[in-house]
Amino acid sequence: MIPLSGRGDKSLLGAWWWSIDRWTLGALVVLMVCGILLVSAASPSVAERIGLPPFYFVLRHIVFLLPAAGLMLAASMLPRKMLWRGASLMLLLSMVLMLCAVLFGPEIKGATRWVHIFGFSLQPSEFAKPAFAVTAAWLMARHQDQGTGQFPGHMLTLLLFGAVLGLLLLQPDLGMSLVVAAIWSVQVFLAGLPMIWVFALGGAGIAALFGAYMFFPHVASRIDRFLDPASGDNYQVQKSLDAFASGGLFGTGPGHGQVKMNLPDAHADFIFAVAGEEMGLLAALFLVALFGFVLLRSIWRVAQSEDLFVVLAAGGLLTQFALQSLIHMGSSLQLLPAKGMTLPFISYGGSSLLALGLGMGMLLSLTRKRQQLTAGNMWRGFTLREGGGA
Repeated sequence: MIPLSGRGDKSLLGAWWWSIDRWTLGALVVLMVCGILLVSAASPSVAERIGLPPFYFVLRHIVFLLPAAGLMLAASMLPRKMLWRGASLMLLLSMVLMLCAVLFGPEIKGATRWVHIFGFSLQPSEFAKPAFAVTAAWLMARHQDQGTGQFPGHMLTLLLFGAVLGLLLLQPDLGMSLVVAAIWSVQVFLAGLPMIWVFALGGAGIAALFGAYMFFPHVASRIDRFLDPASGDNYQVQKSLDAFASGGLFGTGPGHGQVKMNLPDAHADFIFAVAGEEMGLLAALFLVALFGFVLLRSIWRVAQSEDLFVVLAAGGLLTQFALQSLIHMGSSLQLLPAKGMTLPFISYGGSSLLALGLGMGMLLSLTRKRQQLTAGNMWRGFTLREGGGA
């Protein structure tokens, strides 16, 4: 039990409780509960369609959600020294596993993104995203503190970004590539690098999108179908739109949705559509509000920090969280080209849940109230003294 004797409580759990952003933590817990409810509503029809027990995906979702919640709480207790060290090791391991997936992993739907470990299928790129955000932030922050001659952090970050992006394109995974590129671009902007870097990144992004359209047929197909729905198979997106139309303002009621019966990825890539049909527009807007609250509340907490590492790392993690949510919901509503991406803490997906738990745990650690340190102080001493404020 967490001791609540007062703000002066110096125990580990007491100091954590009085320094953590309890509003953000509460919103994330609510998202997890909503995820259990929606997977319970969306997955039985999918399971029965492929010959599995009705609650197969529900039980697996809970099995992964419990350790994900534990990882989030554990990561939120870490000091900043341990954050970037742990993130660096996680990124290195993820890159090795991503290479193994490309070389030896099974091909699923034309991509090699998974490795099998102890009977579970793991997608290493999910863990690479938060690990890259924190590692790149530390490299940039130390560069700013030490100077180019002392530590070439910006160049190292560029090389690291190229390596991660190259591994993602080999799989291929254009969606993940977009998220990682957005993380790095936001961090470059927040680091105050010359505007020529910003313009160069924008130009490179446009060129990369054009190249993906020209050389990756599945990317071209999705963009073409987005611009002209009649140009190809748009079955899942159309079913998703039908689900929102059927749900109306208040929904058909939990378990009473019909569109999910014919929606192959109802429990994962299109779970937002199930929320729209069974819970209605108001419930869908409630989910949007929860994601918006986590984003804006965390930005407010980060804005109070003078530590460049905190600003860059939190900025990268929030970019991943917000962009992933936006892509999922935008795809479901045909506001963006269809892209299979999980809705954070809502969709079924073991690797995604575990990686999001770690990422949001690191964000909660970064936004804790404590004495702010410069990147140089962290490098020289890492003398952290927990503050007593909420």
